Amino acid sequence: MTAERPLLSVVLATRERYSSIRKTVSCLRAQTACGQIELVIVAPSRSRLDLDEGQLSDFAGCQVVEIDSFESIGRANAEGIRHAKGAVVALAEDHCFPDPQWAARLIASHQGPWSAIGPSVRNANPQSSVSWADLFIGYSPWLAPAPSREAEFLPGHNTSYKRPVLLEYGDQLDSMMQAETVLHWNLRSKGHRLFLESTASVAHVNFSLWSSWLPVQLHSGRLFAATRALGKPLSWRILFTLGAPLIPVVRMVRIWGNLSSQELQRRFLSSFHALAIGLLVDGVGQMIGYAFGVGNAAEKVAQYETDRFRHIRKEERSQIIGADS
Repeated sequence: MTAERPLLSVVLATRERYSSIRKTVSCLRAQTACGQIELVIVAPSRSRLDLDEGQLSDFAGCQVVEIDSFESIGRANAEGIRHAKGAVVALAEDHCFPDPQWAARLIASHQGPWSAIGPSVRNANPQSSVSWADLFIGYSPWLAPAPSREAEFLPGHNTSYKRPVLLEYGDQLDSMMQAETVLHWNLRSKGHRLFLESTASVAHVNFSLWSSWLPVQLHSGRLFAATRALGKPLSWRILFTLGAPLIPVVRMVRIWGNLSSQELQRRFLSSFHALAIGLLVDGVGQMIGYAFGVGNAAEKVAQYETDRFRHIRKEERSQIIGADS
């Protein structure tokens, strides 16, 4: 670390080797505020990570946080947050690539009253209907050209926070990071304010293989519902379990209402079949989560959420990685 405290700590978790996060690190190195960023890599083992030290010298600092059991992305991100040095911490992914002004925009926006600030999102692999359906289900409220505005919740795994706000959760931080929508609702209930900074933009790589995407929808739906149900009475869980069949219809309507351009609406209609199937599977997952709890959903989601390039089409993988070489 340099003597000066970094203005932004970026937490980047991986179950794999450094090669799986190389593209994201390259995008972080290209930030106009690179010299103000601390990179916090969370991994099972530093020795097995096989770091490329030459890529890390431009940052204000870099640390590797070893996590003995990579049970979930939520737990890994929570450990990174606890070890971070910056007053603001941002989450990053091996399959989400920030534009060069991303960090500077977040740092500037955090001078305001916002406890959490998220970016606008666009599709990094827009060639398939599955990719668009995955993007719509996960990120429709924040798709570019969405305007900057105060928000009810922000993109999971890609939002930045004032670190002291998160540390107030103590031992509960691991569970709160499992489904960040639930975290954001909880923050707002405590009077915190959230903001979408559309000029801090990222390109997100989405699942494009049916064989990967459908299991992810099931496990993600279960994880979200189980996290949301924590501490709720049995009557609440029964009500939401019985209401789960309505989830696909409600979410479909909301997604359409979030789309801010004719191009996004056109993509919605062309991927409607995939979107409908994905929402049905997600609804089943939520029903299971409300009724029976989380099970092993967190571990299953973690297996798919790292090394995304195993779960997209070969031609997309070549195009995206090739653009970095």
